[in-house]
Amino acid sequence: MGTRRKSRELTLQMLFQSEMGKQSPDDVRQSFWAQRADVEEETRGFADDLFRTAIERTIEIDALIQKHAEHWRLDRMAAVDRNILRAAVAELMGYPQTPKPVVINEALEIARKFSS
Repeated sequence: MGTRRKSRELTLQMLFQSEMGKQSPDDVRQSFWAQRADVEEETRGFADDLFRTAIERTIEIDALIQKHAEHWRLDRMAAVDRNILRAAVAELMGYPQTPKPVVINEALEIARKFSS
């Protein structure tokens, strides 16, 4: 698995934990990485950046998702799906140099792995 894919999956896991565990994002990050000391720095750095972007821009990201999610309210989406979308939109916002089709494809592949 590539570094970026692994980072995206780790971002999803942190976002999910942050939402479901009701911990602060900083607490989630600290405990998450404490259990994953073997993750390479490049992988961790990209995951951290996506996580921070998603957390800091949650209101804006959720508004964009809601605007384009026809017939779906954000709170009715499965938590995994909602957080996959948040991570993808965070990447589109924070890394505009990454081609949009790549971000979309990665989100779909992660959904195949983690979603029902």
